[in-house]
This record gives sequence, structure tokens and C-alpha cells, in this order.
Amino acid sequence: MITRRTVLQGGAALLTSSSILSLTSLTSFADETVSLPFGNGERPLVKYPQKRPMIGLTSRPPQFEAPMSVFNEGVITPNDAFFVRYHLAGIPTDIDPDKFTVEVKGKVDKPMTLSLADIKKMPSVEVVAVNQCSGNSRGFFEPRVAGGQLGNGAMGNARWKGVPLKAVLDKAGVQAGAKQVVFGGLDGPVMEATPDFAKALDLDHARDGEVMLAYSMNGADLPFLNGYPLRLVVPGYYGTYWVKHLNEISVIDTVYDNFWMKTAYRIPDNDCACVEPGTAPKASIPINRFTVRSFITSVQNGAKLKTGTTTLKGIAFDGGSGIKQVDVSIDDGKTWMKAKLGKDLGKYSFREWTIPVKLTTGAHNLKVRATANNGKVQPETASWNPAGYMRNVIETTAVTVA
Repeated sequence: MITRRTVLQGGAALLTSSSILSLTSLTSFADETVSLPFGNGERPLVKYPQKRPMIGLTSRPPQFEAPMSVFNEGVITPNDAFFVRYHLAGIPTDIDPDKFTVEVKGKVDKPMTLSLADIKKMPSVEVVAVNQCSGNSRGFFEPRVAGGQLGNGAMGNARWKGVPLKAVLDKAGVQAGAKQVVFGGLDGPVMEATPDFAKALDLDHARDGEVMLAYSMNGADLPFLNGYPLRLVVPGYYGTYWVKHLNEISVIDTVYDNFWMKTAYRIPDNDCACVEPGTAPKASIPINRFTVRSFITSVQNGAKLKTGTTTLKGIAFDGGSGIKQVDVSIDDGKTWMKAKLGKDLGKYSFREWTIPVKLTTGAHNLKVRATANNGKVQPETASWNPAGYMRNVIETTAVTVA
């Protein structure tokens, strides 16, 4: 465990010019540590180029999450605080946007290779959408499960700009009998035995007009470690589908069955995507849409507050129906009060909420509970699955008032 200033091999040093963004050395620095509120929760705060200090999980490949304080800054997550998750250590080291291309192939009438300039000439669209890692909050699972022990910061909300995937597929001409679209990026495995990362969407989903090839994030080019110069944006779906450095789109007439679809990123095939702890599901399906979630962002767990009126603030989101209501409890869930919702930036965005509360001297367990427009409500008890996915239990923030 890293406890002092440490050099972490496997980070990113970025050199930029008018035409090239390159990863020429892999170095990141950790000056201090933080402790996430679960077992073995000590983590280094790492600093990568284009990023502020972030909570480091692994360095090769780079994986880090945002401190929860980031989400109190505003409903849009700044580019320099957006989480990073790679599956494979062979991340691209040199990308020239003037030479970058996306190949469209498979069951299409006109196979084509599109440059970044070609894509940017097409009519653009924008969407504000949350990207969340499937294993966000995995570290809180009890009993513990294998995988990256993340806190709650492997998520972010951004304004994405790009071209609808539908427009690209229509340009190529999808053939009759096509079933799915497969997406690949420039990152790759270091060892031959490691399966290359690729994800697939059903054709109807891929052509719904919302799935996007994004080249802009919050009004700027994508950060290198968030997929520069082009990534897939799949609003409402977990980040595993948001393929970075997207350079290959294949239309197929079968159901894609690589490791990352058939074996990894699977959830129990039932309403709660859960099983009894320690058991395996009888049947599973690929992970898909977010569950409804909410967080208090203005107060951190363990905070010491003064008596009187305090305005609590936070965020809520779901997989695309939008947030209907947020309720807050200051007495460990015995009673609930309705919070005021902030500006609606769209059904895929974080929705800010606020509420003034009067806190008396003593210990308080603050809770927040979101209800989505589709009627889904956060559960009072945490569900469990072997992969540690989709946690969305009502969160508790313990504070002391004096």
C-alpha cells in the first residue's frame, strides 16, 4: 500500500501539438493518500496530465475515480475530474487526429473508412449523459467480491457532442438480416492469450438515434484517457459499452459471443439482478441500463456540523426515464422530506437536488432516496451479485452535530 510520495509506473504523460496527441511515457505521481470507507480502502491520490488529483486503483492499465467532493462542484463533471477505466494495458501511445480513421464493415452495402474530419462534417447532436462504471461502489459489497474495489466516484456527467451512430450506419447501408453492431478501439491486450476488448449492441439499439460517436466533451476535445479522439456514447448504459478510441464498427448477422459479452459483464437474469450472497445465478444476461441512484454531495461521511439549519445538496440519476422525486431523511430513515429538484438537463443527466434541514446536537444518519419517472425506487437493503455490479441501495451519510 502506498503511503508516501510514490512514482506509479503505468500512468500517462501527454505531449500535444496541433496535430498529434501522444502518450510517450507512463508516469504518474502520488503525493498523499485517502481512505475509502471500507476494508483495505487506502488509496493514493494520483496526478495524471489532463487530470486533477484522482483516487488511484491501478496504474497498468490506468484506473482511477473522482473524489466525491467533485460532484458537489456542479451537475456537470469537469473533464479533468472524470473517472478513467481501461480493461487492457495496451493503450494507444500516439494518435494523430489527421490520420485517425474509423472502419465501418461487415453486413453493410458500402464498407467505408471515415476520417475524423469526415465525421465532424456530418450533422452533430449533443446530449448530457452520465457515464458510470459497472463496478462503481463495488468496495461496499458485503460479502466482498472480486474485482476493482471502487468507492462511489467511478461515474461522471458530461455534455457530449458528436454524430448519431444511426447516421453512420445509414450512410453505410445496413443489410437485411443484421442483428448486432460490434465496436472496437485502439487499446489492446499485451499478451496473445488475453481477449481483445470489444462490445456489441443489438441493431435496434444501435440505430435508436441516441447512441453517438462523440468527439467533444463539455465543449472540448475528449481527454486522452477518456477516449480521444472518438468514443462511443451509449446514454443510460453502463460504461463498459462506451468504447474509447473507437476505430472499428462491424455489423454482424449473429449474436456476438466474445469474452466481454458472453462471460464478463453479466448480471443475474431477474428483476433485481441479484442472488443470495455466495451463490451463482441460474441464468445471466449482459449488463445493460443503470439502476436509479442518489448521493449527498455537500456533506461527507464523518463530517462534524454545527447546530441549526444546513442546506443539503446532492445528485440523482437513472438509466433514462429521468428523476421524479428525491427524498431525504435526517433520522436514519424513520421520516422523509421531499427535496427540491434542480434544472432538468435531460433524462440521462445527473439531477441536482437541495433541501434545508434543521439538525440538533448529536449523531445523525442522513439518507437520500431517489424515485425515477418509471416508478423505480432505491431499495432500503443492498442487493448482491457475484460480480459486484449495479449497487444502488439508499446511501447513508453519518454526521455529528455540535
